[in-house]
Amino acid sequence: MGLQLKKAARAVLAGCLLFALVLGVLPVNAPTAQAASDAVVNVSQTYQEIRGFGGMNHPTWIGDLTASQRETAFGNGDNQLGFSVLRIWIDSDSRNWYKEVATAKAAIAKGAIVFATPWNPPSDMTETFNRNGDTKAKRLKHDRYADYAKHLNNFVSFMKNNGVNLYAISMANEPDYGHEWTWWTASEIVTFLKYYAGSINCRLIAPESFSYNKTMSDPILNDSQALANIEIMGTHLYGTQWKDFAYPLFQQKASNKELWMTEVYYPNSDSNSADRWPEALGVSEHIHKAMVNNLQTYVWWYIRRSYSPMKEDGTISKRGYCMAQYSKFIRPGYKRVSATENPNNGVYVSAYTGDGKAVIVAVNKGTSDISQKFAVNGQNISKVDRYRTSGSENLAKTSDLSLDGNGFWAYLPANSVSTFVCTLKGSVVTNPGTNTGATIANGWYCIKNPASGKYLQVSDNKGEAGQNVQAGEKTGGRGEKWYLNKLDNGYFTLTSALGDFMLDVSGADTADNTNIHIYHAYSGDAQQFMCKTTSVAGQFGILTKVTDGKSGIHLRVSDNTNVVQNAYWEGSNQVWVFEPTN
Repeated sequence: MGLQLKKAARAVLAGCLLFALVLGVLPVNAPTAQAASDAVVNVSQTYQEIRGFGGMNHPTWIGDLTASQRETAFGNGDNQLGFSVLRIWIDSDSRNWYKEVATAKAAIAKGAIVFATPWNPPSDMTETFNRNGDTKAKRLKHDRYADYAKHLNNFVSFMKNNGVNLYAISMANEPDYGHEWTWWTASEIVTFLKYYAGSINCRLIAPESFSYNKTMSDPILNDSQALANIEIMGTHLYGTQWKDFAYPLFQQKASNKELWMTEVYYPNSDSNSADRWPEALGVSEHIHKAMVNNLQTYVWWYIRRSYSPMKEDGTISKRGYCMAQYSKFIRPGYKRVSATENPNNGVYVSAYTGDGKAVIVAVNKGTSDISQKFAVNGQNISKVDRYRTSGSENLAKTSDLSLDGNGFWAYLPANSVSTFVCTLKGSVVTNPGTNTGATIANGWYCIKNPASGKYLQVSDNKGEAGQNVQAGEKTGGRGEKWYLNKLDNGYFTLTSALGDFMLDVSGADTADNTNIHIYHAYSGDAQQFMCKTTSVAGQFGILTKVTDGKSGIHLRVSDNTNVVQNAYWEGSNQVWVFEPTN
């Protein structure tokens, strides 16, 4: 979104959205105001995996974040936002790309992922056309689609060469609202995705429509070839009504893809509004609505602005604290789980699991205080820490709320949002980066991806150094049989039955999309792996030593065949079963 568009969007938002408040909690010994139905959390019923929360940096528009502001945004200590996603701009002029590097590197150093979005192609690739009487409307020339794909690849390479491995790249920003940038029709998007996007060497996001415009994304979902060439469906939520947050067609057609909210500000961009209360509480409700409708990211327009999570002076605003009630505690790789969404009038609840915890966020947008009972089915809670933002509090912490078996009572003041971090005694879904070192006995195995039903195999069943490894239908050939040998350091090697070759990360590279092949056996770091347990018994992530377990063996969704190394988040295309064989 651009500066001028923000002014227009304000009117859209005012007409289309009712801003609201989010959940809050007080100490259990506070006076009871009104009885509530139990808010029941069921950690065994999981939904989407959360990729993270964050915002946009746009040095060309309004100046780069300072070093101190980067710490505030992406650090997760006291008085920090805990953001785990950074969105950056792809300038149409490659001479300006260097401006994005410093903050991107700082975010990655704090564990965040970075994705990039273009507003315009290079000027020589565009042309004006008549769009509903506007003779100055701009679009990408139809004979320059291949050049545009190369332009995006060049940005991926530039950032990688400067120490930034992009998690994903978008093809366009708000193609349905191109008043100040390039327009795309839904048909043009599908054409680009079908015939040109397959050459882009990064996860691809599309279409990033202005207001979750399904007429822009439905055609992608309904074209299998176009859909195969994206890995993330992205959208903005400007003016989107609650009833339009759900997307059944995506769940039906693209269950193996990701669904991201890649830009918004809410409820408005009025000057100096970020600290207005209870207006700021609307941010928490907005996030709640996005999460319970299966979105996996929540990305603010610009991190530092008068209406943003960080004010112009670099301090955190009330809106920022309302975002932090989610971003600091629901970390990348956590999964949303079942929870009673509306246990009492004005109270909205969502819940998540990861790292042996259940994280519950409760928004009380009503004008009455609520005494709320929370229960976590099937789990005993050993400890509960509560963090609350209200008109007079910012992430105020209370530890060790009184427990009642698998539950606890909490006081939710009117107009407040509370986060409860529950440490569980039982086994729950774990976050990537924990619970590694699962052991499997030495022996011969066929290795299957249960989501696709395909097996890890050497292409053409050919024993030769550098031969590609892919996933394919089971043949019983030697190329899909692997001998697992545990090493003393907790890792293992996988030797092919085709000869003295091991599964190998090409070039010992640490980057996403590094190819997996077989190579002469020498048991180096590129040939060492570790299993990570998942939420399903008997299924494992296969993590690579060259990345210190941060990445794993990954079946590319775009073709459902080639196997590469990618950042690990326990996606269905990253989970494997070891089937013993002779």
